[in-house]
Amino acid sequence: MKQCLHCSEPLRPVRLECPGCGLGYDGSMRASRLSRLSADSADLAEKLILAGGNLTALAGQIGVSHPTARKRVDGLIAKLTALQDHDKAEADRILQDVEQGRRRPEEAARLIGEMNGSL
Repeated sequence: MKQCLHCSEPLRPVRLECPGCGLGYDGSMRASRLSRLSADSADLAEKLILAGGNLTALAGQIGVSHPTARKRVDGLIAKLTALQDHDKAEADRILQDVEQGRRRPEEAARLIGEMNGSL
């Protein structure tokens, strides 16, 4: 589940737990860009990667023509670009909060790192 069933806003992870030792981390976290893709877009991205970026192989794997595969990949690129732009604007807001003393630099670094897929 990626969206709130009530208001359709994207859900955020709030707990991570190590299956080995049981250590857990609680608190609002940001999901990486790739994990915020729709199921269809994530599936296409996975197939593209497994096809080695070869559009002809991807087209054969998903059963469409090469131009259709290209169009779908272009759509995926547009979605990822929009997520990047959104995250860049959010990072700029976070950095402004640091400059204005409303947020600690360590917290800002963590939030921006989570946005970029690292914890």
